[in-house]
Amino acid sequence: MSWKRLIYALFIVVLASGAGLAGALVGGLSVYQAMQTGQKSAQVVTAPETASTQQQEQPISAPAANSSQPAPVVKLEVNTTTVETAITKTVEAVGLAVVTVQSTLPDQPSSFRNVSGGTVSGSGVIVSKDGYILTNNHVIEGTDKTSVVLANGTELPAKIIGSDQFTDLAVLKVDGVMPAVATLGNSDVLKPGETVIAIGSPLGDFKNTVTVGVVSATGRSLDTGQGYLMENLIQTDAAINHGNSGGPLVNLAGQVIGINTIIVRNTGSSGDVVEGLGFAIPSNAVQAAANQIISSGAVERPFLGIRWQAINPQIAQMYGLPVEWGVYVSQVQANSPAEAAGIRSGDIITHINDVLLDDQHPYMNALFDYKPGDSVTLTVSRGSQTLLLKVKLGAGNGQ
Repeated sequence: MSWKRLIYALFIVVLASGAGLAGALVGGLSVYQAMQTGQKSAQVVTAPETASTQQQEQPISAPAANSSQPAPVVKLEVNTTTVETAITKTVEAVGLAVVTVQSTLPDQPSSFRNVSGGTVSGSGVIVSKDGYILTNNHVIEGTDKTSVVLANGTELPAKIIGSDQFTDLAVLKVDGVMPAVATLGNSDVLKPGETVIAIGSPLGDFKNTVTVGVVSATGRSLDTGQGYLMENLIQTDAAINHGNSGGPLVNLAGQVIGINTIIVRNTGSSGDVVEGLGFAIPSNAVQAAANQIISSGAVERPFLGIRWQAINPQIAQMYGLPVEWGVYVSQVQANSPAEAAGIRSGDIITHINDVLLDDQHPYMNALFDYKPGDSVTLTVSRGSQTLLLKVKLGAGNGQ
């Protein structure tokens, strides 16, 4: 090989080596630039995400146990709003006049020992600044000691002025300053649907309980099971329970328009349990009876002077009686109006004047339509005879 060819070969080798080195340098530089560009891009993308994540987590993360930052304090506020309605105003006006009546029953003899009769409780309402209180006859009947508890808790001994079983009304008297006095309204103007309020002490424990309802009906009659009907009663759906007896039924004018007397829980033979059947003595009847009790200690009733047994179609058929309705006279009292009129034991009275004595017109109710001193004509069945006997009614207990 000539020296020229040798020099040319060396030149080619050097040139190839330089090209390889240059390529390597260029490739390395490209990779370096790409890496730098990627890091910058990653910083631009990830930095906002990290900041955003921290901002979202901070409000909901629980403070560290040893954190010096106090926990936020939550305060609840109570706003006072005074609400006045016709009902609340009525209760404020009448409520202080309502009392709880507590009575003690006497010891009752038995075949083994005397046993305590216990106590009974009811309600009442003050109707006079002199301390006269209205309640039910059945609340105080047969008791030997009675007291009343005022709305403020003060207990006062009470005297029974008198009572009337036929209206189920009684009048009590207490001494002292009365906290309030209720007024009687006119029950004759009551209308079904009118709002009424019952105030009393159900069960004797829940003193001055207020319930609200309406007048469901007027002029109702209930069989007492004692030979007469309680007539002209006010029916209400205001809740009345044991212990409410004797408490007032009040209208929205703040007037007592009835004295609560009885509730009906079932319909008898059907066994159906019912609610919302309460009854009150109308205030006009209350006023008439109370005035007589206060003035004379009793309600004067017409007196005929017989002992009797009601007759209905079943009894008439059983005993072969000549009439289906009336009262069978079992005894005539001596020196009575009945004896003076010629009535005998075994007679059956079928009419007082023109009123037939039946289930809708019991003997006692028909008799109480008259006053002592009135003269009436009795239709009497005696064997096969029908007699008309005129009698002048006396004054007494209504027998």
